[in-house]
Amino acid sequence: MRLSRAAVLAQAKAAALDGVRRLNCWGSHLTDISICRDLPNIEVITFSVNGISDLEPLHRCQKLSELYLRKNNICSLDELFYLKALPRLRVLWLAENPCCGPDPHRYRMTVLRNLPSLQKLDNQAVTEEELSQALVDGVEITAPPARSSVENGWSGSSASSAAASSTELLSCSLEDTIKTQEELDMKHVPRDKYSSFSSQETDCSCKRNNVLNAILLLMKELDAEGLEIIQQTVARRLQKKELQEE
Repeated sequence: MRLSRAAVLAQAKAAALDGVRRLNCWGSHLTDISICRDLPNIEVITFSVNGISDLEPLHRCQKLSELYLRKNNICSLDELFYLKALPRLRVLWLAENPCCGPDPHRYRMTVLRNLPSLQKLDNQAVTEEELSQALVDGVEITAPPARSSVENGWSGSSASSAAASSTELLSCSLEDTIKTQEELDMKHVPRDKYSSFSSQETDCSCKRNNVLNAILLLMKELDAEGLEIIQQTVARRLQKKELQEE
């Protein structure tokens, strides 16, 4: 039986107040699951056959062990970023979402690489061999997906497209470049050195500095949690680069 949106919200609020461990909202026309932010003790959630696309609220459900999301509108596997914060998650059903894509193997390997503690994915047991193979064939997700945001006044389908949109609005003036580098506490090339660059080197430097400017502008839109995510991602990339150089 399908529940109305009001009934779903009432059920979720009751779960939050009464400490209920399970929440079943199968086929309830849900698109917004922000109520999950108030369910830190929930253990089993059924959200199958809805219109859910954003999994961010689930990262507050630290005791969640089973999550059913079959047949929703989850378009990007980057949404797994929020599930990586759930230490007890053992069962996930994500099949029949747009994010599964045309390659079942790549999809399964990517999920398992990012959620290696899963014991069952899409109603199929996870094997040790799959977990090992996922380290090779899966894609590691290190950042959350970009969001369309009315409040912030900008939108984007991915981090790269958001940065690109901002980059297009920026000029490649020397003054902007130096200002950006100063704000990021970076060393910048003295003005008299620019004239010695070749055309190709200047284009590369211009592109790089435009990207830096775009990142700086986008960072102003982030809250403390978003800035912390950026900090962790940068730290991991720097560590990886250091290992490669060694």
